[in-house]
Amino acid sequence: MKRDIISVMDMAGDLEDIIDLSIKLKRQRYEQFPQFTNHVLGMIFEKPSTRTRVSLETAMTQLGGHAIYLNPNDMQIGRGETIADTAKVLSRFVDVISYRAFKHENVLELAKNASVPVINALDDLEHPVQIVADFMTVKERKGRVNNLKVSYVGDGNNVANSLILGTVLLGSDISVGCPKGHEPNKDILEIAEQIAKDTGSHIEILENPVKAVESADVIYTDVWVSMGEEKEKEQKEKLFRKYQVNNELVSHASKDFLFLHCLPAHRGLEVTADVMESLHSVVFDEAENRLHTAKGILSTVLY
Repeated sequence: MKRDIISVMDMAGDLEDIIDLSIKLKRQRYEQFPQFTNHVLGMIFEKPSTRTRVSLETAMTQLGGHAIYLNPNDMQIGRGETIADTAKVLSRFVDVISYRAFKHENVLELAKNASVPVINALDDLEHPVQIVADFMTVKERKGRVNNLKVSYVGDGNNVANSLILGTVLLGSDISVGCPKGHEPNKDILEIAEQIAKDTGSHIEILENPVKAVESADVIYTDVWVSMGEEKEKEQKEKLFRKYQVNNELVSHASKDFLFLHCLPAHRGLEVTADVMESLHSVVFDEAENRLHTAKGILSTVLY
């Protein structure tokens, strides 16, 4: 039976195992594996990408396989072919598909109709592959991923949704500081609350960013204006101004806190340059770990 990773919940039983595998594969960076020879990853990208595209393509190549970048404008899906038909055709050609989509339901539709594993490379609801790299970075620096306080400050977007699920699955607490009306997805929060009952995690959704980061071990932020929301740029930048991660805000966190950002970062908006360049910032280690976790995820769904 094939395995898809559409949500962080698809890693509910082995999220930390995938993190540990990724750490192992980082030590074997240029080692190829015979089982990947002649295997092909098809990568559909409806949105621009730096880290996700390059990490997946490089990961498949370094493992010994091959990757094909598929722009919908160059495919028949861009001229009306259904997602279902695209999935069935690609399944005859490639061994695994990654899909960066505008809509979560389109990723679900592709996975439903593909006979090969499908990896969600970001949609409007979740960004599961990012969260594996985030917690890999935390584990490398903190030695653990449980019993921590993770604070997210900013828009309750797809990254926030996946971060909440990953945090509670791993047995840590999550505190989200965001303006009213920009909270994380309600269905995601309900799922997370159910998980938290078993893991003992605590979830807070707060309007006050200072309270959100108090005693935090990890502070995370993301862009205020996600891809596809450019028309809301001026309004959101004004609304989110007090949610900027700056030296005053992070002074309320633990002394050895880590700063994470999935990038790209807009310095002077969601985060100041001094926080980005501080000793607390691990954003470029986090970005590098997208490569190693891509290997861990590919290995998991294929073998």
